Amino acid sequence: MIVVTGATGNVGRELVRILAAGGERVTAVSRRPGLVPEGVRHHLGDLADPQSIAPALEGADALFLLVAGEDPQGILDRAASAGIRRVVLLSSQGVGTRREVYAHPARFEDAVRRSGLEWTILRSGGLDSNAYAWAESIRTTRTAAAPFGDVGLPTVDPADIAEVAAAVLRDPGHAGRTHELTGPAPITPRERAAAIGAALGEPVRFVEQTREEARARMLTFMPEPVVEGTLAILGEPLPAEREPSPAVREILGRAPRPFADWAARSAPAFR
Repeated sequence: MIVVTGATGNVGRELVRILAAGGERVTAVSRRPGLVPEGVRHHLGDLADPQSIAPALEGADALFLLVAGEDPQGILDRAASAGIRRVVLLSSQGVGTRREVYAHPARFEDAVRRSGLEWTILRSGGLDSNAYAWAESIRTTRTAAAPFGDVGLPTVDPADIAEVAAAVLRDPGHAGRTHELTGPAPITPRERAAAIGAALGEPVRFVEQTREEARARMLTFMPEPVVEGTLAILGEPLPAEREPSPAVREILGRAPRPFADWAARSAPAFR
């Protein structure tokens, strides 16, 4: 059995679907109720409270783990006690490029490596689904606002991350490896807004925010150090953050999906 945490999120929901469709026994763990495929066991639990997920781990041999809560060791100790042999952690590309800012996922990576379990770490670049932050403004005024409108980054489709995670969970050949996952090419915020407009069949106007405007908005839902690190990546990305990774192609045998594919599938959220 495979336990998937964050099972109702953008990556976890698709991962549960892929695993279930492939005949795997799956336990989906989330903080709130959500729809899961037929035959999938659902468990309400919160990674901030490792004991709350302990019942979901019984009888499983693999765990897909998000960076959430403050006690990765507590989660991993319970996983090992329950008989879990393999853990796949979804982390952030920022651990490799700006570890001092991304200290939280770095702690999870360190705990996974020390756990004694077979482990694989997936370091995700920015997600295509971050564009959901524009959903309300695009629905109501057909506008999208962001800073650094012409700075491109190779954002990645959550469905590609889910497919990679499914492959890695079922293939022990990835044990002890860290994979960086990105999309196929850098794309700017202005280009992402245009792609959503194309998917809708109506133009979306892009409004470029100043750094301070973006900072003020981000501080409403992110800690200040993470805000500063995120703005640095968005505005002055390092070469490693601009460069598309070959990992999706190497693992799945195909190119990662472009942002336009995600926009086409996600268009109903912006109508």
